[in-house]
Amino acid sequence: MNSPRSKAEEKFAKLRKKEKQAQKERDKAEQALTSRIERQRAARLAKEAADREAAEAEAEGPAPKTAPKTAKAKATAEDS
Repeated sequence: MNSPRSKAEEKFAKLRKKEKQAQKERDKAEQALTSRIERQRAARLAKEAADREAAEAEAEGPAPKTAPKTAKAKATAEDS
């Protein structure tokens, strides 16, 4: 017949096994979350970089054509 101590040890061993399994599941879920966050961050940074490059390219694009300065406008600019 099993002694109360061995029964308690068996229960404790089962509990430890369940705790280890639960910890493995929590670790796996945390790793999945971390991985997803890293992918989302990389995608956001790539989009921000692409947007920044597009804005710079747009700013560097051909300068808008302006009307040539007239003699009167040149004289006014020189007086300033």
